[in-house]
Amino acid sequence: MVGEGVLFECLRNSEVEEVLVINRHLVGISHPKLKECVHADFFNLAPIETQLSGYNACYFCLGISSFGISKEEYKHITYDLTFYIGQLLAKINPDMTFYYVSGAGTDSSEHGRLTWARVKGRTENDLMHMFKNSYMFRPAFMRASPGQKNLKLSYKLLAWIYPVGRAIYPAGFCTLREVGQAMINATFEGYSKQIIDVKDIIKLAKKR
Repeated sequence: MVGEGVLFECLRNSEVEEVLVINRHLVGISHPKLKECVHADFFNLAPIETQLSGYNACYFCLGISSFGISKEEYKHITYDLTFYIGQLLAKINPDMTFYYVSGAGTDSSEHGRLTWARVKGRTENDLMHMFKNSYMFRPAFMRASPGQKNLKLSYKLLAWIYPVGRAIYPAGFCTLREVGQAMINATFEGYSKQIIDVKDIIKLAKKR
């Protein structure tokens, strides 16, 4: 869902020259600056490594919920996979800026009570050491963009909450348009903080 929303903004933005999407299936969008790489095994990117060079930024939007899975499986997808892909991209594109979609409540100390928050925190910390430039995005409730197809039923059912939540508690509500715009704007202009919360996302989205 997050990746689709960010993709929409990249394709809309005239300053973004080219977008490469790595996915297990075609995204179903035709656009002159969109390139797609269909690849099944994200833990083995060696077969497509040559296609990954020459890019300024990686908007890493892959992730899973910790609900209903073991701690080991959650760590494997959330930390091990991100670390593997990050190391590979840092080697291929040393000057690349890496954007990681984490989440509100992530535990930077890595010692908190919640497993998911500790794992996200470790992932963030290692990425910030891995890349010269990196930003850890911590959105909370995100409103999907018009036309998005990859939405869970829960998001569709809870969409009505957004306008109320944004009015009452703006620090906990943003749109996927703002997430995508914030990533793009930080790519061109940078930002003073590496950990980007909802307030920062909204501020960054308005910069350009």
